[in-house]
Amino acid sequence: MEKKKTDEAPKSGITKQAWDKVDSQAVDLYTLTNKNGVEVKISNYGGKVTSWITPDKSGAKSNIVLGFNNPNSYTKDVPYFGALIGRYGNRIAGGKFAIDGKTYTLATNNGKNALHGGNKGFDKVIWTAEPIVDSVSALTLTYLSKDGEEGYPGNLKVTVKYTLTDADELKIDYTATTDKATPINLTNHTYFNLSGDLSSTILDETIQINADRYTPVNSELIPTGKLEPVKGTPFDFTKPMAIGSRMSQVPGTPVGYDHNFVLNTSDTTMHQAAVLYDAKSGRQLEVSTTQPAIQFYTGNFLDGKLIADSGKPINQHTALCLETQHYPDSPNQPAFPNTVLKPGETFHSTTVYKVSVK
Repeated sequence: MEKKKTDEAPKSGITKQAWDKVDSQAVDLYTLTNKNGVEVKISNYGGKVTSWITPDKSGAKSNIVLGFNNPNSYTKDVPYFGALIGRYGNRIAGGKFAIDGKTYTLATNNGKNALHGGNKGFDKVIWTAEPIVDSVSALTLTYLSKDGEEGYPGNLKVTVKYTLTDADELKIDYTATTDKATPINLTNHTYFNLSGDLSSTILDETIQINADRYTPVNSELIPTGKLEPVKGTPFDFTKPMAIGSRMSQVPGTPVGYDHNFVLNTSDTTMHQAAVLYDAKSGRQLEVSTTQPAIQFYTGNFLDGKLIADSGKPINQHTALCLETQHYPDSPNQPAFPNTVLKPGETFHSTTVYKVSVK
């Protein structure tokens, strides 16, 4: 997250560079730049957003996401920095679910539960990349998740398109089809720190989440099945609140938020999910989506053991995630919105992350 300032006129477009090898396979890094000089780097390794360079209120540019300059820095100990998540984002209880009476057993990688697609989810595979040279910078990634991969049924064809607009928006379009019924919950796991400074936590940043309800969880972060009102609880972000102001009231260890918020919408049109603001830098992040929920995670499991390229430790609450999604454990929760994709159907969702300065 080092700052850089330049007087050169930005060149909008997309460039590609070789980015070392992962498991003996070559991976690439793509740089999307818009007319304002905002720059987002994305790799075909896990679809990772590795860097997002954008100016603060004084015009100084810095990186507002957690990421590394080398793909081999993304070891098994790195918790999904910037990555595409699938087949199923979040947790599935016991690593099991049933469709049409048949039980499927998944790889369990979070205690006895399945998390973010398993041992080798979409965050750890190499996608086929196609840069799009158009009026705006865009990158299309495709991946075929084969029948039985990580225990999931069906050959699932997934396409994710990243677009960096001249309105300083990173738009993510997800599309998928399958030849067998399978649960699907695609998201992106970028960690944001709007200050651009790893020595600052996100506790003083303010957030508003347009959700009157959330899904309480048990000690393993599996939803209880209930939808509880946020009013009168530390989960009430219906008005902008400092993230750290009530964090000590949130049950569980380590301390912090790692909860699914049920958005105030009954349809799949674009709607605002959350607004994040950092007063020191003046940066604001607005999240809009067609999805019914958003996971608000405050980097609770970051513990300083990971070291950024700058040499600074990545400490607890250094960054946060705003993962648009369906509810966790939906395949085992009949009252939750359906996440099963069937043959002949097409899954599609869109999420937009817009950065501005106030």
